[in-house]
Amino acid sequence: MAGILLLLSGSVLVLGGCGDDRREERLKAAGPHPSLEALMKVASAKAGERKFRQCAACHSILEGAMDRGGPNLFGVFGKTFGTNSSRYGYTAALTRAGGIWDEQTLNAWIAAPASVVPGTTMQFGGVPDALDRADLIAYLRTQVPEPQDK
Repeated sequence: MAGILLLLSGSVLVLGGCGDDRREERLKAAGPHPSLEALMKVASAKAGERKFRQCAACHSILEGAMDRGGPNLFGVFGKTFGTNSSRYGYTAALTRAGGIWDEQTLNAWIAAPASVVPGTTMQFGGVPDALDRADLIAYLRTQVPEPQDK
């Protein structure tokens, strides 16, 4: 979507379209053929929140919200596979896999779930774009319980 130029007091302001997340600028900053680590340095949780809308068809993200076709993903970052929701019926393949939902694992999972855990029932082809995955991971990292005062 082309930006809109506005003249304000002799200055030119370029407004991008809705959802402009400075994608090209962030990709350039990550360098050519960026690693996941480089992409995470430029990832945007705000952009990831918008991109999560496609995930919301099956996953809730609000603390305490019910599971849908997939488990609630609030607080999933850093958890062991198949433990984030006590109510959700995870597959034996996922619970036996025994991994941790960290940046590397989430990146691989969001790219192609069945390649990470063969036998998963998650029917999702994956997100092919590496920056989109990094943005989603950045968003998931922000969805954690508030620390409790003791």
